[in-house]
Amino acid sequence: MIRLVMGLFMGSVALTAQQELVEGRADSKVRVVVYEDLQCSDCASFRRMMDQKLLPKYGEQVAFVHKDFPLPRHSWARKAAIAARFFESRSPELALAYRKHILGTMFETTAENFEALLRDFAERHNVAPAEAVAALADPKLAARVEKDFQDGVARGVSKTPTVFVNGRPYIERFTFEEISKGIDEAIAETH
Repeated sequence: MIRLVMGLFMGSVALTAQQELVEGRADSKVRVVVYEDLQCSDCASFRRMMDQKLLPKYGEQVAFVHKDFPLPRHSWARKAAIAARFFESRSPELALAYRKHILGTMFETTAENFEALLRDFAERHNVAPAEAVAALADPKLAARVEKDFQDGVARGVSKTPTVFVNGRPYIERFTFEEISKGIDEAIAETH
């Protein structure tokens, strides 16, 4: 497993055998599955909650699994998900850095400047910008995003973020206290 410093939390980021991007403890029985749209302001808020509260509190005990659920109404969300998968093929840390970056800059990003911003991110992270842009047309990466999306639809996901804590859904807007209670209950059930 690869170690990564995230703020004050020393956590881990890994790809599981099923090629899932996981933060926290990848082998945990407690799984927090996050269906996210990288152009969603509520997803950006949840990302901040993860970085500031959830990972520091639960990162050593819980697997936080990222799934893509780009909403059709968002003009560049699918491209962002495909780009994230491209960076994931380089390293889980780079994929996570891109997800955090795009969620943090969504209000400056448009359909028109998306590729230029993607090139900039790639260049700053020692990745050939042309390769990052070309990856947007990669059918294998697109198929992985679509698989997550269809898995989400099958689970009843229609809004983002939708977060499942050992199967229990938390949809769109929820408090740290609400999801924390669910995680605590899930941890207690594993003991």
